[in-house]
Amino acid sequence: MAIQVSPGVSVREVDLTTSTPAISTSIGAFAGPFNWGPANTTVLVTSEVQLNNIFGNPDNNTAISYFTAANFLSYSNSLQTVRISMGDANTATSNGAPLSPPIYNDLDYFDYYYQTVGSVGAGNSAWAARYQGKLGNAVEVIVWANAASWLADANTNGSYAGGNTALQNFARLFDYAPNTSPYILNSNPTAYVNDEIHILVVDSTGAITGYANTVLEKYQSVSVLSDATSPDGSSNYYVNRIFNQSNYVHALGYPQTNTLNWGATTQALLNSGGTCGSDATANVSMLSNGFDGSIGSGDLVSQATVNAFALFADKEKVDISLLMTGNSAINIVQAAVDIAVNRSDCVAFISPPLANTQGRSGDAQDPSISIVNWVNSLDSYSSYAFADSGWKYQYDKYNDVYRWIPLNGDMAGLCAYTDNVRAPWWSPAGLTRGVVKNVIKLALNPNQAQRDVLYKGGVNPVVSFPGQGTILYGDKTLLNRPSAFDRINVRRLFIVLEKTISKAARASLFEFNDEFTRSQFVALVDPFLRSVQAQRGVYSYKIVCDTTNNTPEIIDANQFVGDIYVQPARSINFIQLNFVATRTGVDFSQVVGKY
Repeated sequence: MAIQVSPGVSVREVDLTTSTPAISTSIGAFAGPFNWGPANTTVLVTSEVQLNNIFGNPDNNTAISYFTAANFLSYSNSLQTVRISMGDANTATSNGAPLSPPIYNDLDYFDYYYQTVGSVGAGNSAWAARYQGKLGNAVEVIVWANAASWLADANTNGSYAGGNTALQNFARLFDYAPNTSPYILNSNPTAYVNDEIHILVVDSTGAITGYANTVLEKYQSVSVLSDATSPDGSSNYYVNRIFNQSNYVHALGYPQTNTLNWGATTQALLNSGGTCGSDATANVSMLSNGFDGSIGSGDLVSQATVNAFALFADKEKVDISLLMTGNSAINIVQAAVDIAVNRSDCVAFISPPLANTQGRSGDAQDPSISIVNWVNSLDSYSSYAFADSGWKYQYDKYNDVYRWIPLNGDMAGLCAYTDNVRAPWWSPAGLTRGVVKNVIKLALNPNQAQRDVLYKGGVNPVVSFPGQGTILYGDKTLLNRPSAFDRINVRRLFIVLEKTISKAARASLFEFNDEFTRSQFVALVDPFLRSVQAQRGVYSYKIVCDTTNNTPEIIDANQFVGDIYVQPARSINFIQLNFVATRTGVDFSQVVGKY
């Protein structure tokens, strides 16, 4: 305690209420090509609806990625998603000029373009598509910057002539003409500064919504003054409103020629007694030259995906548990497995290439052999990887076609589902928790002999049984030696134990390595392990944290050791039922256990 120099009362608090933290075990992770959305950054997606809103509809080039993510979200509600960016992709702009540096995501826009709107204008381009890709070529932006131009197009007053009849219906979507904003008039009722503009974002071609000339976004009475605010206190500066709310465009420069006092502060404008300039007609900007990049090239997509997976490498930056690969390219699969091994807090889910599932049964080209051979081509055999037996045929409602999609998204989803209905240390396989959704048919529906080959090779069969559905029929990891960790429920049990207890142990950092701290550590961990045992995760456990493992040498090295012994619960993989017929009158006690 602190030394007092005069009489008094000193009060201090000692917090002994620390406990084991709650951790997430069901966060999925996936990287792949999509048609829209931010690239090269993680985005947390909670439903297929949100997936579609952010990343757009799938097509032939993006269907595997889209449905791998969507399939996972049919079992769970938390997926860290990364859209890959191809090196030669372009962002559509209002003058068609490519952007350098590119805008991959909102952070890039803010770092490179937000501060220079109006002064640089990115090669005199007023607008850029929000994201890279050809979908941006469908976007059209219409701006009315004064009352006369809007009234002419809206035809609300016969005294205004020369309006654009093509814009008439669009103009009428706004309730009134742009003028001086209430933000100005509230403090200066007689002021006339003409700072309001109307902005309309339109799907001109129908590529986004399916219907040409569909209005995507409407911004009524936004201001060209940089400090203008809305009644709720949020920014009403059009550049900020677009940045904060639009799903389709970024502002690069001013969309009109006469831009006097655009970007000025309110006080500076009022002090000068000026007004905001505007053109006599509406400005119509059609974005162009957006390009997805070489997304149809398998090797290029694979390398870009490997690069994107690197965003999941640091477990201190992004929390994930279930890492899906989607594509079966060997470098993608290897990258995912390596990340899981290095993080040691998640599992990578992999599927063999579609071609390996479609060989002839019963000969050297049997698909079960081909799949095992493919798995054997990986550089590592790890308990942090889980391989399934193939692909499923499912309906694509966005394009009214059927597609082959790998099963690894479903396998990760079944683990997330198991977390929800039971716990991570329960097996995700079987008729209770292992039912796969949205299956028309399997590329390979393995028979018993093929299942034997697959399971011996560390591959988990997915099987369709008549009247029972499509079932995950195995729970092996890719560890190729006898161990408790060759089952995914045990591997995920230890992930939970290690992740939870290591976070709880941080409370002991910089404390003294004495009996009090060691007892406090045991008291912290024991209730957690007891709860896991109560939920059938372990058969038994023991915590050792005393002078037997914290020797004087350990203490002098500023270290602290806690040994935790665990007997993990095992899932049933093999059932034998013995039916014994006896003669009438035989006492069962005489024959029980003899056969």
